[in-house]
Amino acid sequence: MLAAAAAILLGCLTFGLGLTGLLGPDEPRYAFIGRHMAESGDFLTPRLWTEPPAAAALEPWYEKPPLLYWLIALGFHAGLPEDLAPRLPIAVLSWGFVMLFWVCLRRLEGWVTATAAAMILSTTAGWFAYSLIAVTDLPLAAAFNAALLLAMLRLQGGPRWLAGAAGACFGLALLAKGLVAGVLALPLLWFARREWRDLGLAAVWATVVALPWYAGMVWRHGWAFIEEFFLRHHFSRFSSGELQHVQPFWFYVPVLLGLLYPWIPLVGGLMPRLWNSAPRRVWAATVVFGLVFFSASANKLPGYVLPLFPSLAALLAVGLREAYETRRALPVAALLLALAPVAGSALPDALLAGIRRAQWGSLPWEYVAAALPFAALAWWFEDRQRRTAAAGVVAMAALLGFVSIQLSAFPAVDQVVSARGLARRVERQKDRICVERLHRALRYGLNYYYREPLPSCADEPRPVILDQEPGGLPSMKVRAVPAR
Repeated sequence: MLAAAAAILLGCLTFGLGLTGLLGPDEPRYAFIGRHMAESGDFLTPRLWTEPPAAAALEPWYEKPPLLYWLIALGFHAGLPEDLAPRLPIAVLSWGFVMLFWVCLRRLEGWVTATAAAMILSTTAGWFAYSLIAVTDLPLAAAFNAALLLAMLRLQGGPRWLAGAAGACFGLALLAKGLVAGVLALPLLWFARREWRDLGLAAVWATVVALPWYAGMVWRHGWAFIEEFFLRHHFSRFSSGELQHVQPFWFYVPVLLGLLYPWIPLVGGLMPRLWNSAPRRVWAATVVFGLVFFSASANKLPGYVLPLFPSLAALLAVGLREAYETRRALPVAALLLALAPVAGSALPDALLAGIRRAQWGSLPWEYVAAALPFAALAWWFEDRQRRTAAAGVVAMAALLGFVSIQLSAFPAVDQVVSARGLARRVERQKDRICVERLHRALRYGLNYYYREPLPSCADEPRPVILDQEPGGLPSMKVRAVPAR
């Protein structure tokens, strides 16, 4: 049964990876860097096109550490296509972490809680969505939480090698997204503050894993790397609004609830009276501290809170098993899945114009009718005190909902949001096109698919002009030829 569930999850995570091209400004940039590493053999320095593209040349790019790029390079070394190579390693990493999550929680909390937690985590909208795209959030979440789980097993009396393994995973977290992993580890360090030998062993292994890349970058690039990577993209990102992701302090409250979909009703089981063991207190402290830290940062993006999700899923599973307040949460969660088709219809607009400007349709009764059998089955299991089976019904319904979104929405996303559709449309005239105005997400996407930037019309006038009005779609127009 567990093997079948693991196979279904892996199939769902890998099913729709090629249905849409790379999205946003980040995914094509990261994919370009990983592909260049695979082709050049230089796995130390990330390189990207300079801006403006008129003087295009590959230059060092210091914003992120290399773990994601290495995973993408592995995909290209395996001979995967250009859309699958960046994403398949992330999907497999996500699946592998969920398996590790279940194994560790089974030792910490027992089979029932471990199974519920793994189902909750893997079928939240946030974890599932970030498992399908090649960005840094999921590698950080997987590496950091692997370290957290292994460390808690050691604190609960496990063999000492677990401390070294936790340190190695923490080193990978430092290579996933930088120093934020160290901040998120502060609650764990407080609980383990008396275990000096274990902390020393973990520190040694973290240093062995992470230090070579950081030292190599400082040795090769000096102050330029330190200033850009540490000062600008760590400390300035926290305190300054120059990176244009400024959001209010309360931003993560609705974001967290949205990313928890469809398991939002289980939040009622997050009762402090249930945090009566060391692992539960570590999870609770990690979630609360991490949420406060990310909320205090000036720059906020939804994916920043993904590393909190495994701890949150574990606490939700504890509440599901022990809290009376969750007795009807699972049928309600199943009913919420009626919203999945509505979210799918709004997805292209939300990705193109932003979730606040997206046009959200009404909720037809057919969607509610489709969700009712799952809600009834979850209620039936719940009424017979079989909450794990009820959670399994909701998890399966969630996977079906996510796959339906992929099938219905991703073709439209590919055409209007991803640069892949644009690249295919203008392929035949690529050598005759210059860019007048273009959203940076499409600009980076075209750079990835064409392997080099299209020239700016101001620097290299060409017969065909690619232009995009603010808030509109790209269009091509033929340059007027002056009359003689």
